[in-house]
Amino acid sequence: MIIKNFKPFEGQHCETTATGSLLLHLGINLSEPMLFGLGEGLNFILWNMKTMNFPFIGGRIKTDLLTQNITRNLNLKLTVWETSSPKKAWGNVKENIDSGIPVGIKLDCYHLDYFSNKLHFAGHYVAMYGYDENSAYLADTTQQGGLVKTSLKNFELARNEKGPMSSKNLSYTIEATNKKYDLKKEIMQAIGNNAKNYLNPPIQNISYKGILKTSKEIIKWFKRTKDVEGDFKTTAMLMEKAGTGGALFRNLYRDFLKESYQISKVEEINESYEMFVDIARLWRAVSKLFIKAGDTKDIEYIYRASEILVEISNKEKKAMNILLNAC
Repeated sequence: MIIKNFKPFEGQHCETTATGSLLLHLGINLSEPMLFGLGEGLNFILWNMKTMNFPFIGGRIKTDLLTQNITRNLNLKLTVWETSSPKKAWGNVKENIDSGIPVGIKLDCYHLDYFSNKLHFAGHYVAMYGYDENSAYLADTTQQGGLVKTSLKNFELARNEKGPMSSKNLSYTIEATNKKYDLKKEIMQAIGNNAKNYLNPPIQNISYKGILKTSKEIIKWFKRTKDVEGDFKTTAMLMEKAGTGGALFRNLYRDFLKESYQISKVEEINESYEMFVDIARLWRAVSKLFIKAGDTKDIEYIYRASEILVEISNKEKKAMNILLNAC
C-alpha cells in the first residue's frame, strides 16, 4: 500500500521534515525555519552520562515537544501512539497507511538500511507513506535521500530500540480541525514561549547557562579524553551536519526570525534576527575550532572556543530577552 499523491517535505532536520511531510499532506506548506520557530525549538543542552564516552551538545528542545508545539500553534489535532508491543505498533501504522494517512515515526536510525553512518540515535524521525511485503517507504531529510525505504525487519528493530531519547514504538498522525490559525499571532506566541523557556532553564546544563558551563567543560574534556581527534571532530560534525541546519540550529532560528519580521514588522524581531546572524557565525567558528583542535591536538584552539562560547551565552541571553519583551 502506497499513499497516492504523497509529497515529501524537503528539510535538513528530521523532526521538522517528518512533521512537515504530514502537514504538506494536509495542504499546509510552511518553510522549515518557520516550522522550527512555531515549534518553539531553540534551546541548548549539555548532556553527560557515565555511559557516554563524550558529552553531547544539543541545540534544541526535547524530542517530541517540537511537533506538539507546532500542532498546538497551528490548531491541529495530534494523535500519538506508544506501545511496547511491536505487533500492536505495526498494526497502528498499517491501519493509518491503509486509510491513506501518512504517519510520523520516531526510531533509532542505526538500523535503517539507507543510513551509511551507523550511529545509535533513537531520537530520529521519519514520515511513513507506504509499505509492501518487504519494505517500509519513508520520507527522511534531504541529506539522507528524501524518499527512501528500509526492510520491514530493520524498521521494526529501529522502532523498538532502547536507549537515550528512545520511545516505545512512537508514531503519530496530524489532522486538520475546524479552527483556523492566524500566522502572525501564532508567530508572536511561539516566540514569546520560546524566549520565556530559554531564559528560565531548570538546571545549569540548559540554555545560556548550559553554554556558559560548556565553555569551562570543553577545557576539562580536552585534558582528560583519550581521543581528542575523534571526540572533538565528531562533536563538530554533529553540531553542523547532523540535521541541525548548521550552527547548532541557529541558522534555522535566524531564518525563522527573518521570515517572522517580514510578516510581523516588529522591529525587535528584526533586531534579534541581526543578533542571530552573528550568533550563528560564532557557533560555526566554535565547530571549526573543534576540528582544528582534533587535527592538531593543540589546546589553544579549545581556549579560543571557550572564549567564544562565553560570548555566545551573553548574546543569546540578550537576544531572547529582546524577543520576550517584544511579545
